[in-house]
Formats: sequence, structure tokens, C-alpha cells
Amino acid sequence: MFETKQENERGILVAVGSKSTSDEHLQELMGELEFLSQTLKIDILSHFFQRLEHPDSRTFVGKGKLEEIKTYCLAEKVEVVIFDDDLSPSQLRNLEKELKVKIYDRSLLILDIFLKRAKTAQAKTQVELARYQYLLPRLTRMWTHLERQRGGTGTRGGAGEKEIETDRRIIRDQINVLKKKLDKIERQSETRRKSRQGIVRVALVGYTNAGKSSLMRILSKEKVYAKDELFATVDSTVRKVVFGNLPFLLSDTVGFIRKLPHDLIESFKSTLAEVKEADILLHVIDASSTSHEDHIKVVEQTLSEIGASDIRTIKVFNKIDLLDEEVPTNGGMSVAISAKNKTGIEDLRNMIVEEVKKIHLRIYPNYLHQEVY
Repeated sequence: MFETKQENERGILVAVGSKSTSDEHLQELMGELEFLSQTLKIDILSHFFQRLEHPDSRTFVGKGKLEEIKTYCLAEKVEVVIFDDDLSPSQLRNLEKELKVKIYDRSLLILDIFLKRAKTAQAKTQVELARYQYLLPRLTRMWTHLERQRGGTGTRGGAGEKEIETDRRIIRDQINVLKKKLDKIERQSETRRKSRQGIVRVALVGYTNAGKSSLMRILSKEKVYAKDELFATVDSTVRKVVFGNLPFLLSDTVGFIRKLPHDLIESFKSTLAEVKEADILLHVIDASSTSHEDHIKVVEQTLSEIGASDIRTIKVFNKIDLLDEEVPTNGGMSVAISAKNKTGIEDLRNMIVEEVKKIHLRIYPNYLHQEVY
């Protein structure tokens, strides 16, 4: 038997921005989108960008740009076209009809990555539910993404309205099954969280690939999967940590990103409860990124959306080993570290201990006089 290597798909990226969009910001957006694409083993051949005040309601890009993209796709045998924004069902239908290739918008790309990364039953159920809710209004005759779920390959030739209606019914049934399954899992998760009452909870949050899992591994001294890739962690991981005589629970959570699909946030509400119910947040920031200030805003906005913006937060500026100058931590509750070189870890530990101690003294004034073990 011979093992055949699966070839990567050939793709291009498409984005629309206003006249005020800077070239630097555009490069950062396209770089992130390409990184996301590579996670699904899609080789990006070229980038297409158009400055419009508003995306075209029919095809997202203008008629001239669409022709340019179409010509390139035919010449270079492009299989996938990826848009950096969400497409409406009608835009998706029109683009598939015009380009005759697989179309991804940003949400579907992120959902497929989550589906690939999910390991636990809870995470898999959450992602599948979000993905089906996203797909339901977007089924077309050329739709190929459902085949990925079924394990099939290629485009279904000649699928008619009857088959689309069958797909819709299957998806609606599956959504109901997944919701019931997720409700059961969430009740079990809530029971586990209630059993942890009486111990301080610390949660790691941050933009994807900021280094949360690497820091989790250092602080908990346990093997936690960490890799330089987007959404390396989809499942929530909780470990008991003891600094001195102070125990607390440390949880690693899914990374945030620009335009995180609403269905995904909704489906992941039980996982994000680890964040919402935390006493302290460690906001891990990739200080080496030129867009780290934008990343901070995205994380803070997402925390606000899930009702976690008032939790006491320590900003952890990571990856300082990649910088030539001092990190502008802006004072306050912040610390500069390198999880890779373990620089600044002791300062972070001391800061965590002080915050955990304050909570223990406020809620359990006699706790520190008791023997932990």
C-alpha cells in the first residue's frame, strides 16, 4: 500500500476597505487571513483588495474587480476564494455562480478551523451547532462545505431545489439534536463549576496566538498543548495551581479574534463561562505584534459582550524576547514577560499572589490561617 499525500488547495484572498484604510493595516489584515487559511491547508497565491465606501450588495466587490478575480481564478486554477468579511446568502450565491469555485467568508473559515481544533465532546458540539446555524440560510446548488461534514468530496453536480430542501431539513434536525446535547453538557459543566466554589478562579484571555497556552504550561507546571498557530486551544483547560500556600484554579480559554462569528460566541457561552465567572483575568498580549493595541481593543470588546468587562485584570505583555525596545505596559496592573525565555515570570507570579490574597482576605478572612494541605 502506498500513502498518498493530500495536496493543499489553491486559494486567493479578497478584502474591501474604505479610502481611509492604511496600507499597513491592510497588510496586517491580509496577513492574519492568510495565517487562518494556512491552518486549513489552503495555499494563498494572491491578494485582491478594493477600496469602496460600501461593499457591493450583489457580489461584495465591484464588477471590474470581480472580472479581474474571475480571470485570475481561471488562469491559475484557483479552487478557493476567501473573503475577509461575512457574505450575505445572496452574495454567496452570486459569487459561486460567477466564479464557480468554493467560496469562504471569514466566519466560515473560522468555524472550519474550530471544527478542526475541537477535541472534547463539548467543544465539538459547540462548533458543529454554530456551523450548522451559519450554513442553514446559505445553502446553494453549488454548496460543497456540507460535503466536508459528510466526508464526501467535490461539488455535487446538478443538485436541485429538492436536494437543497432535504439538506435544510437535515440541518434543522441536527441543530435540534445538538442543542439538546449541548444543554446536557452545559448542565454538567455548571455542576462542576459550582463544586469549585470556595477557591479563587483565574482565567487566561487574549487574542489568538498571544501565548496563553505557553503561559498556562509555565504557571501550572503541566503539559498543555501550545503551538505557534491560530486557535491552538479551542477546549477550555482548568488546572489547580498553588503559589506558596495560596491555591487557585487557572483556566486557559479559546483565543479571541476580529469579527468572531456571533453564532460561535453564542454556542461557546458555557466555555466562556470560565471567563465570566473568574475572579481575576490574565489578559495575555503579543507585545511583538505591530497591531497589539488593536488586539487589546478586540479582547476588551469581546469581554464586554460576554459580561466580563468588570473583572479585575492583569495585562501580561508577552513575547518581549522579540522586541528591541522596552514594552510600553502603561503602568497599572501590567507586567512584561517572555513565556519562551521565562523572563518576568517571577514578577507575574508575585502579582497573581497579591491579587489572589486580596480576594481570600476579603471573602475568606480566616482562610490564610488554615492549613492548605
